[in-house]
Amino acid sequence: MTNPKYERKDFVAKEDVRWCPGCGDYAVLSQVQRVMPEICERLQLRRENIVFVSGIGCSSRFPYYMNTYGFHTIHGRAPAIATGLQLCRPDLLVWVITGDGDGLSIGTNHLVHCLRRNVNVKILLFNNRIYGLTKGQFSPTSEKGKKTKSSPMGSIEQPIKPLSMALASEATFVARASATDGKNLQEILLRAACHRGSAFVEILQNCNVFNDGAFESFTSAATRQDRSLYLQHGSPMIFGANRDRAIRLRAGFPEIVRLDEFPEKELLVFNESAAHPGLAYMLSELDEQAFPVPMGVFRCVDRSSFDELLDEQIETAVAKRGKGKLLEYINSGDTWKVTAP
Repeated sequence: MTNPKYERKDFVAKEDVRWCPGCGDYAVLSQVQRVMPEICERLQLRRENIVFVSGIGCSSRFPYYMNTYGFHTIHGRAPAIATGLQLCRPDLLVWVITGDGDGLSIGTNHLVHCLRRNVNVKILLFNNRIYGLTKGQFSPTSEKGKKTKSSPMGSIEQPIKPLSMALASEATFVARASATDGKNLQEILLRAACHRGSAFVEILQNCNVFNDGAFESFTSAATRQDRSLYLQHGSPMIFGANRDRAIRLRAGFPEIVRLDEFPEKELLVFNESAAHPGLAYMLSELDEQAFPVPMGVFRCVDRSSFDELLDEQIETAVAKRGKGKLLEYINSGDTWKVTAP
């Protein structure tokens, strides 16, 4: 059966979008809807085989606004529910929509294990460095010293760096994009969808009500070229409006150099497919006040996905022991019969 030729409008749900006016979530929703037709074409996928699973938070309203199947689940547990769905229905393209509060506080455990298992789901983590739905408390990604309703004297906590956590969990696809850079975001979404295994994408987006301008110093049109480092596989890490500066390693530590002092051939070449995530991790840890902020794909490696390994194990067990009978298995081994005294 030939798949339909989709357009963006085919993925726009009839429900009214209920985010605050000016919220960065609108931009993310728009780019996801725009890129879905190409994803379906590349993967030879029908719209009814796409599912969006979310937890709790502003971002988690996302499934209502996509004209696909969706599941608005419970706080922090979207990766666990998405794992079960993907294992039962490997023919589906399963997306997880979460936020810095939902995914990196109560949901950290589920997120980490989903990534380390390499479950074939695509996780979009909306990061605005604040709790928006519950009205402006500091979140796990809020910067140290952040003054909010729950930290009037400034947060004393060290923030989580989402990409560092994903890389430490051995995620096979890790990327960062900004909601205000539509072209780059679409490219990353497309690559994430086509990746076999867990894909983790941190999307920097603005909460104009409770944390306005959180990323403006490096994501606005005026600052993007000078303050962002767009990673390109197989190329040196060059940045700046004039493409005249770069990142290199000196004695194992990163430093900014000028290209008129160090020619390209002496610079470190970025490799997203390196077996060891050391370089990617170093880039995820760069101080955004002192260095440009890396954007793009940090890591993309091949590894057997969780469902593939599980299917292989089941086939091995069946070949060795036969299919067996469930009731016989339940009543085998050590069993007890409990009777009333």
